[in-house]
Amino acid sequence: MRNLNALLVFTKVAETCNFTIAAQRLGLTASAVSKSIARLEEELGVKLLNRSTRLVSLTDEGATFFERCRSILAEVDDAESAIMRSNATPKGVLNVQMPVALGRRLIAPKLLSFTRQYPELVLNVEMSDRLVDLQYEGIDAVVHVGPVADTRVNVKKLCNLRFAAFASPQYLKKHGTPTTPGDLDKHQCMAYLIPRSGQHRPWLFSKNGQIFEQSVVGALNINNAESLLEAAIAGGGITMISHFIAAEAWKSGQLTRILGDYVVEGPEVSVLYQARHNTPAKIKAFIDFLTGVVQDIESQQSQHLS
Repeated sequence: MRNLNALLVFTKVAETCNFTIAAQRLGLTASAVSKSIARLEEELGVKLLNRSTRLVSLTDEGATFFERCRSILAEVDDAESAIMRSNATPKGVLNVQMPVALGRRLIAPKLLSFTRQYPELVLNVEMSDRLVDLQYEGIDAVVHVGPVADTRVNVKKLCNLRFAAFASPQYLKKHGTPTTPGDLDKHQCMAYLIPRSGQHRPWLFSKNGQIFEQSVVGALNINNAESLLEAAIAGGGITMISHFIAAEAWKSGQLTRILGDYVVEGPEVSVLYQARHNTPAKIKAFIDFLTGVVQDIESQQSQHLS
């Protein structure tokens, strides 16, 4: 038997004893139904139906085959229902990866409540700022900051970060406070080093509605936002970091925000997951969880930094 479609067509004809009615219920033409039955009989080498101008009835062989077909199709329906029920409940192992600073400060504090909500789920979390290959590494979902180059994955945008330039009061007292982005050429700037690329995250500014990029000069560049925060607090220079990372240090006076008139919306935060015909319930649940966390991200970015 090449596929189950022929069994389904035959079963519907046997149930209705009418080609036209069976065709309507299957969304097919009567001609297509008739041809399907003819091919099935030819393949089996037996006559399944008695046809007349007014009536369609089962032969003895057809009646026996009909009972077996109903049993087979019922088993298929049960199997599909079981799979759908299983896929509707988040369960199994969920492997995720997220940036260190974003993960530690905003997502990790709520992960316990997420796992408690889904007791059949085992959550494995990698916090790192490296680039990952979801398909090759078997990772289910990645929290990603910035543009997405991998066209093989699904992308769900969560929000945009807001970045600003910060420095310690001690550094600014010693070296002066920049009043325009062009003044940064005279200062020690510490950039975020994009892992495995050798590139620095660009510093973007806005003036008169126009967004532009400013090159930065510095001897220290790190691929970890929290380390840049610590270096800035220690007086190492000026860095551009997300508002949510700098919020506590700014509030306490350890850091001063500069060039506030030039702040521009920062990179996107997205969740990446493998493209599939049916997205597993565990991934859908994690995306819903992250969507809720986004509200806190946006709130913390605005707090004390409006």
